[in-house]
Amino acid sequence: SLTRAAGISAAVAGLLFIAVQIKHPPMNVSSVTTTEWVVRQTAKTIMAAAALAGITGMYLRQVRETGILGLVGYLVFGAGYLVMLGIEFTGAYVLPSLAHSAPGYVNNVLAAGIGDTVHGDIGLMQTAFALSGVGYLAGGVLFGLALFRARVLARWASGLLVLGTLATLAIPVLPHSFQRPLAVPVGVALIGLGISLWRDQRKTAAIAADGLAPARVKHASVR
Repeated sequence: SLTRAAGISAAVAGLLFIAVQIKHPPMNVSSVTTTEWVVRQTAKTIMAAAALAGITGMYLRQVRETGILGLVGYLVFGAGYLVMLGIEFTGAYVLPSLAHSAPGYVNNVLAAGIGDTVHGDIGLMQTAFALSGVGYLAGGVLFGLALFRARVLARWASGLLVLGTLATLAIPVLPHSFQRPLAVPVGVALIGLGISLWRDQRKTAAIAADGLAPARVKHASVR
């Protein structure tokens, strides 16, 4: 049941990851003060938590099959989403309270989040963005490769996870308008992997139930 729940969590994370990119408001201090901003950032926070639960279920389902590569990929990818969870929470519930008193700081944090030049000190937020980016990119590639090799979940989704995270390398040389669509492949990959995990566990449960059926009948006849 927990593994099936993890599959649902991964699919929900993928859907949210795609949904929050649609008509995303400009990354500036004016947007931070709106209700839409809080709603979107809250959705991103839920997405990061759901993705973390989803990839945990994926890894635990195939610990032996994925081996060392799977362990390293899971730890790096999971760390990336854990840091992302903190970033999105800060964006949702901390930045709006600073928008009027420290607009320069807020704008610098937003600039760092999209890879623009930062004019000023934003403290450990710069480190958090760097760690999240490395975890997302390196972890997504390693974990996707491990899933692809394990042949337990949908291989097309595992491959798409690798390609989708690798595509983020092109962000620095692309216009901002291309950044949002680049999230779609990873979102689709999470949906595919989540559904695959959920279906796999339903199949496993059905097989286990069929295997127990003769024993139940025998036990009933003895009684």
